[in-house]
Amino acid sequence: MFDVKKVSIELGGKTLTLETGRIARQADAAVLATYGETVVLCAVTAAKSVKEGQDFFPLTVHYQEKYSAAGRIPGGFFKRERGATEKETLTSRLIDRPVRPLFPEGFYNEINVIAQVLSFDGESEPDIVAMIAASAALTLSGVPFLGPIGAARVGYKDGEYQLNPSMDEVKTGELDLVVAATQDAVMMVESEAKELSEDVMLGAVLFAHEASKKVVGAIIELAEKAAKEPWEVAKGDDLDDLKKKLKKLIGKDIAAAYKLTSKSARSDAINAARDKAKAFFAEEGLDAQAVMAGIKLTKKLESEIVRTAIIKDGKRIDGRTTTQIRPIEAMVGFLPRTHGSALFTRGETQAICTTTLGTKDAEQMIDGLTGVHYESFMLHYNFPPYSVGEVGRFGAPGRREVGHGKLAWRALHPVLPSKEEFPYTIRVLSDITESNGSSSMATVCGGSLSMMDAGVPLKRPVSGIAMGLILDGKDFAVLSDILGDEDHLGDMDFKVAGTEQGITTMQMDIKVAGITQEIFEVALRQAKEGRAHILAEMNKALSSTRTELSAHAPRIETIQIDKSKIRDVIGTGGKVIREIVAETGAKVDIDDEGIIKISSSDIDQIEAAKKWILGIVEEAEVGKIYNGKVVNIVDFGAFVNFMGGKDGLVHVSEMKNERVEKPTDVVSEGQEVKVKVLEIDPRGKVRLSMRVVDQETGEELEDTRPPREPREPRGDRGDRGDRGRGPRRDGGDRGGRGGDRGGDRGPRRDRGGDRGPRGEGRGGNGGGDDDGSNAGLPDFLTQD
Repeated sequence: MFDVKKVSIELGGKTLTLETGRIARQADAAVLATYGETVVLCAVTAAKSVKEGQDFFPLTVHYQEKYSAAGRIPGGFFKRERGATEKETLTSRLIDRPVRPLFPEGFYNEINVIAQVLSFDGESEPDIVAMIAASAALTLSGVPFLGPIGAARVGYKDGEYQLNPSMDEVKTGELDLVVAATQDAVMMVESEAKELSEDVMLGAVLFAHEASKKVVGAIIELAEKAAKEPWEVAKGDDLDDLKKKLKKLIGKDIAAAYKLTSKSARSDAINAARDKAKAFFAEEGLDAQAVMAGIKLTKKLESEIVRTAIIKDGKRIDGRTTTQIRPIEAMVGFLPRTHGSALFTRGETQAICTTTLGTKDAEQMIDGLTGVHYESFMLHYNFPPYSVGEVGRFGAPGRREVGHGKLAWRALHPVLPSKEEFPYTIRVLSDITESNGSSSMATVCGGSLSMMDAGVPLKRPVSGIAMGLILDGKDFAVLSDILGDEDHLGDMDFKVAGTEQGITTMQMDIKVAGITQEIFEVALRQAKEGRAHILAEMNKALSSTRTELSAHAPRIETIQIDKSKIRDVIGTGGKVIREIVAETGAKVDIDDEGIIKISSSDIDQIEAAKKWILGIVEEAEVGKIYNGKVVNIVDFGAFVNFMGGKDGLVHVSEMKNERVEKPTDVVSEGQEVKVKVLEIDPRGKVRLSMRVVDQETGEELEDTRPPREPREPRGDRGDRGDRGRGPRRDGGDRGGRGGDRGGDRGPRRDRGGDRGPRGEGRGGNGGGDDDGSNAGLPDFLTQD
């Protein structure tokens, strides 16, 4: 029934299997990729024709994680998968970025790539499996895809690279790097690193490329068995004549426009040239399709003019050399009420970054395949339309904003202090107010400065730079700190961020069919020089973290208590901890290890809560004087709360050095008193005294009351035979008491020697009336 085709290879210690022909057979192609026990289904469908007026490539990638894959039910009210999570959005972009450049220019058919995680083994992230499945499905579908690509994740620990490491290995290692590549060149890099050198990062990319080649080979093997016939792509019309006319008409105008250093002036001049071209199209009587092709030619002409100037003359759009960085200005602390703020401007790119410090309850809850976890560092990036002088959509973040924010997050995350060093939830907000290239790297620089301004003890400041590439055959030029136009018209967008010690993140997107190792090495070396220059400019504003937090930031104090005392601090149903919060105004968080975090913007509230908690967990000390409060009055004294939740009894005789008739004559409920601990019995009950403490000063007083007369020793119970009782279990001796009392009291006390099993040993032969000895007892107790 099924014509199933599959291939398998060993990859990173697990078996990768690609299968097609069994599932989703009505799609243009569907591949079921299995790696270990993680299974991803990717289906590709493509429109057979182009929509009228379509002038761009409408590729859409959707990545979705099914909660059932991990045996979980989604949280929330609806209990089903809904809109894309941040992770799903980022993974969709991860798949899209390397495959999009591998479609031919002029191909505008709509394509849907849908990857769904069906099974998750909890060990390796499924994003790599999804990328491989998407590449395989596109290769099998017959669409003009110039792949396939392979993908691999690389870790680094103890000087060794790890291929497709587990999630636990990634957490404990120094690198998390994802690479997508064709057989010949790298197409995409995404990473987070703990300040690694350029050589280590380059080695990781090459290591991943070798593994990707193995995956590419497996996909080609599957395609030889199951690929559909390739589509015939319609050849575009010969537009050479139109291109020559355009160059003659507006070539000089475009060249002049791209010599203007101001973005707005340059945009105005380019738009004027484009309007001139549109008027020419109207005069020529071109139809709508030809006009669209002409507009594409105009953009191509712009690209050629800019690229030629850079390759041949080394002259960039704004007149800089290939390695020169735009002017930088950095300010910190310019917003008075934020916990930390920075304004970072590089050329015509500008970001306002603010840092807000919060307590544990401000952490972000994330629900995913691995379960619920909490994130204490957040970075949110916003790109309003006014930042590029346009009108447009303004609202919830789109895919691009999520992606740029995560890139900056990866750059800053490795230099954050541990939770033990700095127990705050941190939120960095980046609002882009101007944009002309590399706003995500401006976010890295501004975010680093704003956290330092807020008092976050970063290991080291972080700077970031975006690198570009102009590739013309074997000739190439790597550009430092690219403009927006150099990004659009160039062949690479390569972002590198890090400290003076090493790289913390690296992201690369290629618009051509990959780059060589030589280009990669030049780009990394040039990026290192650029990062150092930017960091020096940042240091002029603030070179180290502030030692004091903002007056508006909450303070957090951490104390450690014994685990056995946790329930005492929390109380039944949380009663005690709620009372502490309500009375002091401070927030109190306690974990299973006995670590308590007390937070408030008012230091007095923290001290009050701390004193209360320490009073609960502290052990009372005999002879020590405490402040207390009367919580209950009884006939024989008063109970005083003197150590948080700990109470002790002040007996009426310990209230004053004189006779007290009633406790209420001395104290009242709620009264503040000073007490001394006299005794703690083995059961933990505490005996207190007020009379030996000066109630005004709290100083200990001399005990002037005469000591009590010592009591006569009571002796042990065995000596009571002298009083007529004898030892309790020695029946014969106890007869003395029976004899003395038996005659006088008769039957009630003379329960003599005939009691049988129960009476044996209690009566003996003492004197007394036998007639009364068994009176009133049941028959079975009187029988021998």
